[in-house]
Amino acid sequence: MKLNFRKVIISSAIFILCNSAQATEPKLLGEHGDWTAYMFMENNSKVCYMVSHPKKTSGNYTKRGDVFALITHRPAEKSKNVFSYIAGYSYKPGSEATVTVNNQNFRLFTQDDSAWAPDEATDNKITDAIKRGSSLVVKGSSARGTETVDTFGLSGSSSAHKAISSECGVK
Repeated sequence: MKLNFRKVIISSAIFILCNSAQATEPKLLGEHGDWTAYMFMENNSKVCYMVSHPKKTSGNYTKRGDVFALITHRPAEKSKNVFSYIAGYSYKPGSEATVTVNNQNFRLFTQDDSAWAPDEATDNKITDAIKRGSSLVVKGSSARGTETVDTFGLSGSSSAHKAISSECGVK
């Protein structure tokens, strides 16, 4: 029951985040360990993404929304492997978040409650590290100055990436 509830929460949250007037509800492509793969249609084009929820969170906060790490393909926009992070709070303006995968560190720029890699090359490096890694750690600072550390498992990330790449025709 807990897993199904989590799946509904993740699916609903991602749909709300990605929703536009021309978007369909996400279709589950499969659950792969710590990651879940989805596809939805937006303006008659496929969007495929994989999403995970942290296994562990830490920080001195009293209230925080849902936290997600995602990798998204939008083939109609010639976009693939876009890493994004939903923090569950608003970031401190002008701050950066950091991602560590297998002793590789990456900086993300932040806006509102989200963080992204600065360019396509970094997206690809993060995605490759996630597919080969065992844990992902994201650190950030809220608008109120609260430091957070979120740890994700990477079990199934390679399989989830294969599922979204196959569905969206990404090589």
